Amino acid sequence: MRRIINLLALAAIFGVFAIPALAQTKECTDEFKSATYSKWYDNRTKDQPAAYQAAKEYLATCTTEDQYSKALKKFVDEYDRINADVTNRKQLDEAIQKKNYPEQMRLGKAILATEPDNVTVNLVMGVAGLSDASLLSESAQYAKKAIELVEAGKPVAPLFTSKDQALAYLNYVLAKSTVKSNPTEAIPYFLKAAKFDSDLKKKPQLYLELAGAYAEGPQAKLTDEYNAKVGPDKTETPESKLVLANLNQVIDRQIDALARATALADAANKKTFMDELTKLYKYRHNGEAGVEAGVNELVASVLSKPLPDMPTPITSLPTSQSPTTQTPGSQSGTGSTTATGTTKVGNTGTGSATGTGSTTGTSAGSQANKTGSAAKPTPTPTPAKKPRTNYRRG
Repeated sequence: MRRIINLLALAAIFGVFAIPALAQTKECTDEFKSATYSKWYDNRTKDQPAAYQAAKEYLATCTTEDQYSKALKKFVDEYDRINADVTNRKQLDEAIQKKNYPEQMRLGKAILATEPDNVTVNLVMGVAGLSDASLLSESAQYAKKAIELVEAGKPVAPLFTSKDQALAYLNYVLAKSTVKSNPTEAIPYFLKAAKFDSDLKKKPQLYLELAGAYAEGPQAKLTDEYNAKVGPDKTETPESKLVLANLNQVIDRQIDALARATALADAANKKTFMDELTKLYKYRHNGEAGVEAGVNELVASVLSKPLPDMPTPITSLPTSQSPTTQTPGSQSGTGSTTATGTTKVGNTGTGSATGTGSTTGTSAGSQANKTGSAAKPTPTPTPAKKPRTNYRRG
């Protein structure tokens, strides 16, 4: 019993001395302020980690703002920001190497929060959507900012090998992010992407998507307008002839885009592309003699010609012409009306292109009659792979 009591007494004694030791805290005295501030001041340039620890200790002990605390807090905040940036940049480099695109977006946002005009980070985020479709809409926001910075003369290395290369891919992002909701609005971005001197202009996928945008956008709109403007018994009217002239301009752009895709296609896809192009070309030219030769000539020469811009709307037909009216529509949707040469209503489509939905256009002729439908296009082959978002391009 006496031993137990002695042990309890010893425990009480040690407890009495231990409690004050644990409870000891530094006091914000003038001596503490002077010594700690001096430690920060002496180390602020030659040993910043030591200066940082002194500043943190000062701010934790002296919580009331004084003549020293403002400078120390500014130092601590800047030190934290710089170290966070260094960490984020290192992790961003790792995310790029690992092709972790969601991480690239997350870390990029953290860096841009304090450095919004960082062109490299905007470029990384601006093209991430090409490799991860779930990021495409968000990626487009940074693509727009990156385009502004690049056009203002900011360097594009090491992510891209040239200014044209960067602008081509950035505009391609804007096209792909827009094409589903507004294919007509996407067309100028596709055209820009194709006109820059980059490896992108040599990829058939770009032109398949351009052809699809023409089909889903202006072609579909003009087909509906044509149907609304034909007269009783589906006879032509001056208004429907004008719409038809504009519609044929769009079909010609589709043919050009599909011809470029065919010319650039690899051996595995070339025949399928050629078959699809021939079908559309025949439809546009009303099955004229020598159509096959015309298609071959077009494919052989199309890459030597400038990519045509979106067509300028035709607002009036020549008064000297008296177009021959023919009721549009047939079982295959290839009825024709002569307006300014050989004209067709609608088209047979260009297959499907990734990111654009179906590019099959319903012919206005078949819609007018409601007795048939446009010829079903052959399936488009698996498109060329999308460009990978590597740290270097080209």
